[in-house]
Amino acid sequence: MNIDNSDEPLEMRTPSIKGDVTERIAKVSRFFADAIVRNKPIETRGSGCPVIVEGRRDASALREIGFSGEIEVLNRGWDKSRFVAYIYDNYGIRNLVDQGPSVILLMDWDRTGMKLQSTLSTRFGALDLKVDEDLWRSLVKNMKSEGKTVESLRAHAITLREMISDQLFPHSLE
Repeated sequence: MNIDNSDEPLEMRTPSIKGDVTERIAKVSRFFADAIVRNKPIETRGSGCPVIVEGRRDASALREIGFSGEIEVLNRGWDKSRFVAYIYDNYGIRNLVDQGPSVILLMDWDRTGMKLQSTLSTRFGALDLKVDEDLWRSLVKNMKSEGKTVESLRAHAITLREMISDQLFPHSLE
């Protein structure tokens, strides 16, 4: 069974954790927790910061991991200039809630994704639009051997959700 493209509910999947994968997932879970909180809609005490991904499957993977706010998909049939203008017009140069970057940029970390990340970051920067790349940098550094796409994170969704939950709601020592 290919977990990445599975139609089974998340709870029915068996996570495939090998060697030091758990340690690497733990490292990225803090960045995921921060991004999830920034992405949450304002009415649910988040910052309403959108995440930009390459495609619909990436968006679906992020939903499984726990993202609940806006996810903007780059591959929608527009050229990059139109997409950049759309993001600028809709989200501005800075997040008005937390005063941080106005978008979270999360392209894949394969050759094409790296080029897209760089191109979009440069174009947004030219408009003075602040970009949050912390999660992406953490994934590039820690998860390259587990896959090079946002979609590939679906295989680790259960473990990620547990570790993200621990980051958001640490167990108090009694």
